[in-house]
Amino acid sequence: MADQANHHRYGEKSDRQRMPAIINGLKCRCPACGEGKLFSRYLKTVDACAACGTEIHHHRADDLPAYLVILILGHFMVGGYMTGAELLDVPDWVHLAIWVPLTAIAAFAIIQPIKGAVVGLQWALRMHGFDGKGDDQPAEY
Repeated sequence: MADQANHHRYGEKSDRQRMPAIINGLKCRCPACGEGKLFSRYLKTVDACAACGTEIHHHRADDLPAYLVILILGHFMVGGYMTGAELLDVPDWVHLAIWVPLTAIAAFAIIQPIKGAVVGLQWALRMHGFDGKGDDQPAEY
């Protein structure tokens, strides 16, 4: 019972601040200390922070970073295409030659920082093992 009393419930005040953790994640740094690297490879997170030792291996970003990339880029790229189609009188293949590579490059450029921000948010909210218990089991209330 004492273990359940210390468990963080969603909506309660947390001693972890969300915005600094998200910003550290956007910088691809450890959400806890902001010093250690968050990724060992392109989208593979480190098991633990080299600077502070915070375990990161149990995060569950899953598909959210990809959905956010689609949401963000969709707005910019569709708007850019539509504006370009109105302002420039060029064939459709020119638009494809411009917008498809630009979209792919932008997607690869922003997915790592977005995944870092998602991991930072999960750390700040004590989700998926970031509650200090070391496992990914749901709390029993």
